[in-house]
Amino acid sequence: MAFDGTWKVEKNENYEKFMEAMGINIMKRKLGAHDNLKITIQQEGNKFTIKESSNFRTIEIVFILGETFDYSLADGTELQGDWDLKEGKLVGTFKRKDNGKELKALREIIGDEMVQTYTYEGVTAKRIFKKA
Repeated sequence: MAFDGTWKVEKNENYEKFMEAMGINIMKRKLGAHDNLKITIQQEGNKFTIKESSNFRTIEIVFILGETFDYSLADGTELQGDWDLKEGKLVGTFKRKDNGKELKALREIIGDEMVQTYTYEGVTAKRIFKKA
């Protein structure tokens, strides 16, 4: 349960380019880069409860590893996919509902940080979180 706890975003790498590749307009990109995202993760076996809190919204997502579920990004983009646990890393594979393109996500603990890596249309971005 290495992911358990509350994580606050500390820095982003290439996040604005990633949002641009996703088709998010410039105003939302500027706001999204400073969303003060906090993620609380609770794992019970294969079940994860994720609470996301930012300047824009607060939501709770519950998923079972390997089971498909629907998810909406803060900008309203609708996704469907799943998370799996591989070698201690959470690996997410999602498809956009509007265009069928794939979004890959990876959450891993590196030292005292949780690093979230996103890949879409050849653009990779990272968001680095510290325990809150």
